[in-house]
Amino acid sequence: MNLASSASVSENWFTRKEAAAYLKLGESTLAKAFMSGDSPPAAKIGRSVRYRRADLDAWMATRMRQSTREYAQ
Repeated sequence: MNLASSASVSENWFTRKEAAAYLKLGESTLAKAFMSGDSPPAAKIGRSVRYRRADLDAWMATRMRQSTREYAQ
């Protein structure tokens, strides 16, 4: 793998801190969601958790609602 391709790979993977900032969420909110199984898909390697940008975007898209009434369903 050359430097150009490794740079593009690292730009697509976020640490939990970076993912939380990208989503404009608290880091602890994202950690709790991960523990409950309600977070974006993530790769866990040892103690590190990494999120792909595409998964973060898709996860946010699943939370789109027209009104608070839709949450009760």
